[in-house]
Amino acid sequence: MKNIGFIGLGVMGSPMAGHISNAGYSLKVFNRTRKKSELWSDEYSGEVTLSPAELAEGCDMVFLCVGNNQDVEEIVLGKNGVLEGLKAGGIIVDHTTTSSVLARTMSVNSSEKGISFIDAPVSGGEIGAKEGTLTIMAGGDEEAFKSSLEVINLYSKFCKRMGGSGSGQLTKMVNQICIAGLVQGLAEGMHFSEKAGLDTKEVIEVISKGAAQSWQMENRWETMLSDFYEHGFAVDWMRKDLGFVLEEATTNGSNLEVTALVDTFYEEIQQKGGGRWDTSSLFRRLRS
Repeated sequence: MKNIGFIGLGVMGSPMAGHISNAGYSLKVFNRTRKKSELWSDEYSGEVTLSPAELAEGCDMVFLCVGNNQDVEEIVLGKNGVLEGLKAGGIIVDHTTTSSVLARTMSVNSSEKGISFIDAPVSGGEIGAKEGTLTIMAGGDEEAFKSSLEVINLYSKFCKRMGGSGSGQLTKMVNQICIAGLVQGLAEGMHFSEKAGLDTKEVIEVISKGAAQSWQMENRWETMLSDFYEHGFAVDWMRKDLGFVLEEATTNGSNLEVTALVDTFYEEIQQKGGGRWDTSSLFRRLRS
């Protein structure tokens, strides 16, 4: 059985690493905020390490689930980074949502040391991480991807290699484009329902059985109706992701009119102090 390292024990990474621990792998973990490592080790079995380099020593694979481009660069390339400790033939799997440019840069830097880098952003949120039902889209070397599947499958219901390096991140961008439009559409539909004097709960019961049904509708309408947003995928993180999307669109010539508009709506929510609210808070914006 392979030796595994996992870096990033936040809302997503903690349960993901937990699934690896529960499967009996020899596991080392690292988090820059040590308190999170300690909380994780209270619940799961694994060696808590002091740096990414220390974690990577003796590992066959290192998995990351951190915040943004800068975090990934620092953890992989920085002083006491993963590349200082991981041996040639090792694999890095990055579950962070980043730019496709960064993914390709990480792949080049890793390959110079004989290490494979897989960009593998996830979809499914905190619930998916806890239940082990994430959807994962990956880019990178095919053989390295296949080797990593034995671990990835512990916390995912579906994982597919989309192509070469950066393809996973590009696919995640498509995912976020679709979600932005869906959430705004749901918010507007519910807003219209209220203004029309309908019972929105009954409206959702009906339309969720037809072509309008979506994951967002099934999982968010109740909290939206009760004006509760202290949960889920934060507006701050969605704006980070949409920033990557709109930057990529400028490069490839995509016309993303709705996505760009919804991004401005999320900016309004941030300005009102809602950066940590769930993305479904678009409904609160319309109500107010």
